Amino acid sequence: MKPRKELRNAAGFRFGIVVATFNKLVTDRLLSSCLDGLTKQGVKETDVEVVRVPGAFEIPLVARTLAKSGRLNAVICLGAVIRGDTPHFDFISAEASRGVGQAALDSGVPVIFGVLTTDTETQAIERADPGTFNRGGEAAKSAIQMATVMRMLKGEADRSASSRLTSGTVKRQGGRTR
Repeated sequence: MKPRKELRNAAGFRFGIVVATFNKLVTDRLLSSCLDGLTKQGVKETDVEVVRVPGAFEIPLVARTLAKSGRLNAVICLGAVIRGDTPHFDFISAEASRGVGQAALDSGVPVIFGVLTTDTETQAIERADPGTFNRGGEAAKSAIQMATVMRMLKGEADRSASSRLTSGTVKRQGGRTR
């Protein structure tokens, strides 16, 4: 089987980005690479809505709200949770990841987890380095891919339903008439 060619043009898609302001040095770099990744694939600046929240814990509620708005093809969540001396890291990172996943399930819209969870600030800065592997840019790629997949699935579902309604034929499935 031949691999499918990756989509290089995301023009017409609309994206929301929820970015935490806590650990701003890191999250600003994630946001910059994310925006760059989207625009390089043809997304207009006017088709991107950026919402800033205080920290990673606040990301899921805003992500869910944006996803359920009906305006967007995908929502990208960006933040940085850096381990400290208390169990706070464990609670925040677990709830942020759970909440982002739940936002996608609740809305039916792709919600991309671009929240760094690192042991040190150095690790977070490395993962937000625009000159290397920046997770913000990777989150943009994931959002485009998922928006494309969902558009295909919804389009196929729409075409399938439309063809059943207009064809006038009875479809058989598993030996039963539908």
